[in-house]
Amino acid sequence: MANETLIDKKVIVFQLKDEEYAVSVQQVGSIERIVPITRVPQTANFVKGVINMRGVVTPVIDLRVRFGMEETEFSDSTRIIIVYMDEMEVGLIVDAANDVIDIPESAIEPAPEVVGTVDVDYIEGVAKLDSRLLILLNLQRVLSNEEINELKSVEG
Repeated sequence: MANETLIDKKVIVFQLKDEEYAVSVQQVGSIERIVPITRVPQTANFVKGVINMRGVVTPVIDLRVRFGMEETEFSDSTRIIIVYMDEMEVGLIVDAANDVIDIPESAIEPAPEVVGTVDVDYIEGVAKLDSRLLILLNLQRVLSNEEINELKSVEG
């Protein structure tokens, strides 16, 4: 029994529409308020452009658009979550960044076939915590290799 401690997964919880999503804190660099975004021509529709974050040019993608949801105006709660993806920083625009929590490994279940509007390929699992249902994103799958290479070229 001594070695059976289940490891908690520390995640950042954010919101898109009415759903709560989570990404591992290990992949997150920072959470920022919306800053001016410089558009980049001829990029995918979900690529909003680039921002200059502390001297680093960072491509920004709108997760709502990426997941096929309707776009909305940015609000006071809109945030850009800076994540590390394939050795580069990428900003993810989300409706709100809610909190940092520990999810017990035992609360995580494999992804069901369909979860709301998000393609199951992006999903690492689903965590049930009391009345909350968190969708755990697999950031490596949110963008394809081609899209990551496109962002690297945007990054300049």
